[in-house]
Amino acid sequence: MEEVHTKYSRNSKGHYVPGMIHNDTLYISGQLSLDFETGKIVKGGIAEETKRALSNMELVLNEAGLTKEDVIMVRLYTSDVDNWDVINDEYSKYFGTHKPARAVVPTKELHYGCLVEIEAVAAVK
Repeated sequence: MEEVHTKYSRNSKGHYVPGMIHNDTLYISGQLSLDFETGKIVKGGIAEETKRALSNMELVLNEAGLTKEDVIMVRLYTSDVDNWDVINDEYSKYFGTHKPARAVVPTKELHYGCLVEIEAVAAVK
């Protein structure tokens, strides 16, 4: 197994890594809608939070030498199922014609009060 870190992850207090590669597969830990520079949730509501969580996921992909086109499966967690349409719109803009398998999971509260969290699985070339 090979750990994947970003320039921000070494300061994390959580007992996990942003990504783990095993058998040609990258497993990306849940990425919240936090601005890693400020440590705060991005402003602008669910659309901006979705963009940020996707951007944070992309940081892990890039560190592994991968792109969004390598993503096989995505799980999106949201604190309110009513966010689905906006999440789906931002997700569609991000992935374009690439359509990974996906689940949208409504939950109660997410860490730090975020409205969205994204985890993914990607194929390693």
